[in-house]
Amino acid sequence: MRKRLLYWLTLFLCGGVLYVTIELLWRGWSHYSMFLAGGIGFLLLGRLTKDHLPPWAEVLIGAGIITMIELAAGLLFNREYTVWDYRGAPLNLWGQICLPFTLLWMSVSGFAMWVYTKIEPVLRKKIW
Repeated sequence: MRKRLLYWLTLFLCGGVLYVTIELLWRGWSHYSMFLAGGIGFLLLGRLTKDHLPPWAEVLIGAGIITMIELAAGLLFNREYTVWDYRGAPLNLWGQICLPFTLLWMSVSGFAMWVYTKIEPVLRKKIW
Protein backbone atom coordinates (compact mmCIF):
# COMPACT_ATOMS: atom_id res chain seq x y z
CA MET A 1 0.00 0.00 0.00
CA ARG A 2 2.83 2.41 0.89
CA LYS A 3 4.66 1.72 -2.40
CA ARG A 4 1.48 2.30 -4.37
CA LEU A 5 0.90 5.65 -2.66
CA LEU A 6 4.53 6.67 -3.25
CA TYR A 7 4.18 5.68 -6.92
CA TRP A 8 1.03 7.80 -7.49
CA LEU A 9 2.33 10.68 -5.40
CA THR A 10 5.56 10.76 -7.41
CA LEU A 11 3.62 10.85 -10.71
CA PHE A 12 1.39 13.61 -9.30
CA LEU A 13 4.44 15.64 -8.27
CA CYS A 14 6.05 15.14 -11.70
CA GLY A 15 2.89 16.45 -13.37
CA GLY A 16 2.65 19.45 -11.06
CA VAL A 17 6.28 20.39 -11.59
CA LEU A 18 5.99 19.85 -15.35
CA TYR A 19 2.97 22.12 -15.70
CA VAL A 20 4.32 24.88 -13.46
CA THR A 21 7.56 24.78 -15.47
CA ILE A 22 5.61 25.14 -18.72
CA GLU A 23 3.74 28.12 -17.27
CA LEU A 24 6.93 29.75 -16.02
CA LEU A 25 8.47 29.41 -19.48
CA TRP A 26 5.27 30.57 -21.24
CA ARG A 27 4.24 33.57 -19.16
CA GLY A 28 6.87 34.02 -16.47
CA TRP A 29 4.74 33.12 -13.43
CA SER A 30 2.33 30.53 -12.12
CA HIS A 31 -0.11 29.91 -9.25
CA TYR A 32 -0.20 27.06 -6.74
CA SER A 33 -3.51 25.87 -8.18
CA MET A 34 -1.72 25.11 -11.43
CA PHE A 35 0.54 22.68 -9.58
CA LEU A 36 -2.58 20.83 -8.40
CA ALA A 37 -4.16 20.96 -11.86
CA GLY A 38 -0.94 19.73 -13.46
CA GLY A 39 -0.66 16.80 -11.06
CA ILE A 40 -4.25 15.71 -11.59
CA GLY A 41 -3.99 16.19 -15.33
CA PHE A 42 -0.78 14.17 -15.53
CA LEU A 43 -2.41 11.23 -13.74
CA LEU A 44 -5.47 11.33 -15.99
CA LEU A 45 -3.45 11.74 -19.18
CA GLY A 46 -1.21 8.89 -18.08
CA ARG A 47 -4.26 6.69 -17.66
CA LEU A 48 -5.32 7.67 -21.15
CA THR A 49 -2.04 6.33 -22.58
CA LYS A 50 -3.00 2.86 -21.31
CA ASP A 51 -6.09 2.73 -23.57
CA HIS A 52 -4.04 2.21 -26.77
CA LEU A 53 -5.95 4.82 -28.75
CA PRO A 54 -4.66 6.37 -31.96
CA PRO A 55 -2.43 9.39 -31.22
CA TRP A 56 -4.94 11.85 -32.72
CA ALA A 57 -7.64 10.54 -30.36
CA GLU A 58 -5.31 10.75 -27.37
CA VAL A 59 -4.51 14.42 -27.98
CA LEU A 60 -8.16 15.33 -28.60
CA ILE A 61 -9.34 13.58 -25.44
CA GLY A 62 -6.30 14.92 -23.58
CA ALA A 63 -7.18 18.48 -24.58
CA GLY A 64 -10.72 17.86 -23.32
CA ILE A 65 -9.39 16.54 -20.01
CA ILE A 66 -7.11 19.55 -19.53
CA THR A 67 -9.93 21.94 -20.48
CA MET A 68 -12.26 20.38 -17.90
CA ILE A 69 -9.54 20.54 -15.23
CA GLU A 70 -8.95 24.18 -16.19
CA LEU A 71 -12.66 24.93 -15.86
CA ALA A 72 -12.83 23.28 -12.43
CA ALA A 73 -9.66 25.06 -11.26
CA GLY A 74 -10.97 28.34 -12.64
CA LEU A 75 -14.28 28.05 -10.84
CA LEU A 76 -12.47 27.20 -7.59
CA PHE A 77 -9.39 29.43 -7.69
CA ASN A 78 -9.91 32.07 -10.39
CA ARG A 79 -13.18 33.77 -9.45
CA GLU A 80 -11.57 37.21 -9.54
CA TYR A 81 -9.62 36.43 -12.74
CA THR A 82 -6.28 36.89 -10.98
CA VAL A 83 -4.76 33.64 -12.29
CA TRP A 84 -5.92 33.96 -15.92
CA ASP A 85 -8.62 35.79 -17.83
CA TYR A 86 -10.11 34.52 -21.07
CA ARG A 87 -13.07 36.93 -21.09
CA GLY A 88 -11.64 38.65 -24.18
CA ALA A 89 -10.81 35.41 -25.98
CA PRO A 90 -13.08 33.99 -28.68
CA LEU A 91 -15.53 31.27 -27.70
CA ASN A 92 -14.87 31.52 -23.97
CA LEU A 93 -17.03 30.14 -21.18
CA TRP A 94 -17.24 32.48 -18.16
CA GLY A 95 -13.72 33.67 -18.94
CA GLN A 96 -12.34 30.40 -17.53
CA ILE A 97 -11.88 28.31 -20.69
CA CYS A 98 -11.76 29.16 -24.38
CA LEU A 99 -11.33 27.44 -27.72
CA PRO A 100 -7.85 28.84 -28.55
CA PHE A 101 -6.41 27.39 -25.33
CA THR A 102 -8.27 24.12 -25.80
CA LEU A 103 -6.44 23.83 -29.13
CA LEU A 104 -3.15 24.64 -27.38
CA TRP A 105 -3.89 21.88 -24.83
CA MET A 106 -3.71 19.36 -27.66
CA SER A 107 0.03 19.87 -27.96
CA VAL A 108 0.49 20.13 -24.18
CA SER A 109 -1.41 16.87 -23.66
CA GLY A 110 0.64 15.13 -26.35
CA PHE A 111 3.86 16.30 -24.69
CA ALA A 112 2.64 15.32 -21.20
CA MET A 113 1.61 11.85 -22.38
CA TRP A 114 5.00 11.39 -24.04
CA VAL A 115 6.74 12.40 -20.79
CA TYR A 116 4.46 10.05 -18.83
CA THR A 117 5.40 7.09 -21.04
CA LYS A 118 9.08 7.81 -20.31
CA ILE A 119 8.76 8.37 -16.55
CA GLU A 120 6.13 5.81 -15.56
CA PRO A 121 8.05 2.62 -16.47
CA VAL A 122 11.10 3.85 -14.57
CA LEU A 123 9.01 4.61 -11.48
CA ARG A 124 7.21 1.31 -11.72
CA LYS A 125 10.54 -0.53 -11.82
CA LYS A 126 12.15 1.53 -9.03
CA ILE A 127 9.18 1.70 -6.63
CA TRP A 128 7.31 -1.53 -7.26
